[in-house]
Amino acid sequence: MTTSSFAGLELLDTPVLILDPAGTPCFANPASENLLALGKRELLRHRFIDLFQPHPALAQAFLTVERFNTSFLEHDIELVPKHSDQPLHIALSITPVEHDSAHWLLVELRPLDQQLRIANEERLLLQQQANRELIRNLAHEIKNPLGGIRGAAQLLEHELSDRPDLKEYTGVIREESIRLQSLVDRLLAPHRHQVATQINIHEVLERVRSIVLAEHREGLSVQRDYDVSLPPLTADKEQLIQIVLNIVKNAVEAMKGRGALILRTRVARQVTLARRRHPLALKLQIIDDGPGVPEELRDHVFHPLVTGRADGTGLGLTLAQSFVHQHGGSIEFESRPGYTCFTVMLPLAPLNEPRNEATRS
Repeated sequence: MTTSSFAGLELLDTPVLILDPAGTPCFANPASENLLALGKRELLRHRFIDLFQPHPALAQAFLTVERFNTSFLEHDIELVPKHSDQPLHIALSITPVEHDSAHWLLVELRPLDQQLRIANEERLLLQQQANRELIRNLAHEIKNPLGGIRGAAQLLEHELSDRPDLKEYTGVIREESIRLQSLVDRLLAPHRHQVATQINIHEVLERVRSIVLAEHREGLSVQRDYDVSLPPLTADKEQLIQIVLNIVKNAVEAMKGRGALILRTRVARQVTLARRRHPLALKLQIIDDGPGVPEELRDHVFHPLVTGRADGTGLGLTLAQSFVHQHGGSIEFESRPGYTCFTVMLPLAPLNEPRNEATRS
């Protein structure tokens, strides 16, 4: 086969490679170069299977095609390129092609990362809505008797005015009632009406930075990495402060008050958030060099009342996620020892701005 035979494949968005009978690429279109992060010259120097770390499913796929001379499709396979430790989630299709009495192979690699991210975002939205309804009902059930308990404690304290040794117990009842009332107020916070205004995200970050540094004067570094060209954001300022503050406080507590934090802002373009396409979005990253999120908590870190600390309420990240979703954004994280990055994406255009069909996903 000559290179000119594949001219049409150059235009495809789908990564496509043609392998010779030895399994070495003789053609790779630009989409495959982008996916594998390798230039065409480097791609054509190695057998296709040698471009990735050993994977039983990949080896079995080529064995099946060779043995039965039939097409093979793997709907979801995770391959790790040898030049990178970043895995690729792809749908792999291998189709035999007869040419000059030899078996050539057409290999298609369809990336699934975007589909997985959208599916995961939708799953989190449904989960968050269910959690929010459960929390609201639970909070109201707790809140109703609290007033009665606190009032009864005050009456009892008045009746025990001549028994100061017993007033200590009524004091405990009142203090614990106040603590529970505060917890209930935090549970109900996401259901309060939003007050959206045009704000500068860097004013929010500077306020959070000053709060945290005031509490931890030694051993903590909070670095700025701002894109000052960012346009104003339409959001509820108090909720946005709470989002950043909750994430930052979690990071500081994980680092035990000693370490480095980075507050980073960037513009993201053509982003899909909550099934809507936005030409511009704010990409806010909060990065720390702490021990990382414990493995057993990673799948549940946004669930209510889930915490890795004995004195934690497990509501900080739940509230942050609720507020982010109310703003039509997304929140996700990646974590390993020495590096944790929470990424918040928020649309920069007003949520009530009419959009034409071209801006929808």
